[in-house]
Amino acid sequence: MAETITAITVYCGSALGRDPAFEACARNVGKELAHRGLTLVYGGGGIGLMGTVSRSAKDAGGRVVGIITEQFLELEQGWKGCDELIVVPGMRERKALLESRAQAFLVLPGGFGTYEEFFETFVGLIIGRHPAPIGLLDVDGYFDPLCQLLDHAVEEGFARPAARSLVLRDTDASRLIDRMMQLEENPPDPVEMLPMHGDRERSA
Repeated sequence: MAETITAITVYCGSALGRDPAFEACARNVGKELAHRGLTLVYGGGGIGLMGTVSRSAKDAGGRVVGIITEQFLELEQGWKGCDELIVVPGMRERKALLESRAQAFLVLPGGFGTYEEFFETFVGLIIGRHPAPIGLLDVDGYFDPLCQLLDHAVEEGFARPAARSLVLRDTDASRLIDRMMQLEENPPDPVEMLPMHGDRERSA
């Protein structure tokens, strides 16, 4: 069975976004993690959706671990309410800890940094660097374009359907977390996941 999930890393924006539903989603996620006894691991910021999800988790009695860079500590107003606030030199160290401190990943609406975190974690799952499930928590179709891009890569032969299927997507936080917890810990087989193993007929 899958490794017991005791902490979930949440990737999300340092802005609130235009749709009030984004903030409501982040607030609900914080409460959901706390009520389940799951530690929230996140980027350590105190503003935007990051601030919302961390405060919500803390207010609901949850444990919050923030990981932030020295550069962003002041820019993102690193939140002092974290149970543990880890300050690292740069983004590489930050992303490594965001990945290693949790057993699952939940992606909320966000900008370019959120996309980068998603793709790096997604590729890590594909190549077997970690077995942790990753889910997109959709709000009002925010992730439609991203999922269309993933599907397009498969259609054009640059990605495998098996790899694409690793990304879970749902509109309900509780249901998505349940789905992630039900996954078995079977590291992806590169022969099934990586594009260089596809279209064998053409290379024969």
